[in-house]
Amino acid sequence: MTKRKIWYIPTASHTTRVFTSEAYQQMLSEFAVTVNDTDEGLTTEQVAERIADYDGLITGWGSAPPLTAEVFEATDRLQIIAHSAGSVKWLLSPQIVEQYLIPRDIITFSAAPAIADNVAEAAVGMLIMTCRRWVDRINYTAQTDGWRHPDIDVNGQFLLGSTVGVIGASLVGRRVIELLQPWNLTILLYDPYVSDQEAEQLGAEKVGLNELFRRSDHVTVHAPATPETEKMIGSEQLALLRQRATVVNTARGSVIDEAALIAEAQNGRINVCLDVTDPEPPAADSPLRKLDNVYLTPHVAGAGYYGYHNIGQMTLQALRDCFAGRPVQGAVDYTHFSQLA
Repeated sequence: MTKRKIWYIPTASHTTRVFTSEAYQQMLSEFAVTVNDTDEGLTTEQVAERIADYDGLITGWGSAPPLTAEVFEATDRLQIIAHSAGSVKWLLSPQIVEQYLIPRDIITFSAAPAIADNVAEAAVGMLIMTCRRWVDRINYTAQTDGWRHPDIDVNGQFLLGSTVGVIGASLVGRRVIELLQPWNLTILLYDPYVSDQEAEQLGAEKVGLNELFRRSDHVTVHAPATPETEKMIGSEQLALLRQRATVVNTARGSVIDEAALIAEAQNGRINVCLDVTDPEPPAADSPLRKLDNVYLTPHVAGAGYYGYHNIGQMTLQALRDCFAGRPVQGAVDYTHFSQLA
């Protein structure tokens, strides 16, 4: 049987990041793969010049330009774009989806579900770390001869028995809800695209945005960066939070009005952990860098061998399923393309 022709354009550094050697060798043996051995990203023109010969195109972080009409006019055999990374919004435009991908039944695969595992793990860890103020307690014992931090209560409303507000039933948001299910707590969900019934099936109660902030002890943000969500969380919502509430954001910095967040954090009422900011990184003189009740991590929530190596395995399986005529896990639902992060 003739092997399907795949053009693999990610760089070598990306390959070692997301593929185990076993998965990568399996891909090379099962398909006729042309590998980008330049270790440099390609231009749109370069992709268009060579795409005609391939049944599948594999892209990744930093390895491919936007795929324009020029690319799709150059091929009539492409069946799958397998993005061995997260968001595909920078790779494809809504016009390309409507004019080429849908009419030609071209599948776009995204490995975002694999990355979601890593981010969800980080988000739950940040919730626990932040509400318990572990960083401050550890630093106090390391930097002074004291034992218990004099300004932090020993007791508090930690995760057990609390109400956790999840903003956005994204892949990560859903995974966070799943991870929290064994805990004895209440989960609230804000997502206008999810029905009450679907929220209940996920294990959460659907509520409005303000109600979520009013009732939650801890809030974790998983909404995409879209015009609709720009500064969706502002001073009105933050003011509703309870004393010593926790806010974690591992999604996108633009979802929260940063000036409002700084103002609320400066009065010491809430504790905050941000893996993302707006802008990113924050300015050198940003108050976010100096406040004791704000923890910053440098956009690393998605990192981790578990999720990254699943990217390679999922990419390989997507190719297998596509050419076998089976449903592809991770295939982009074009009907919701505008809502993607």
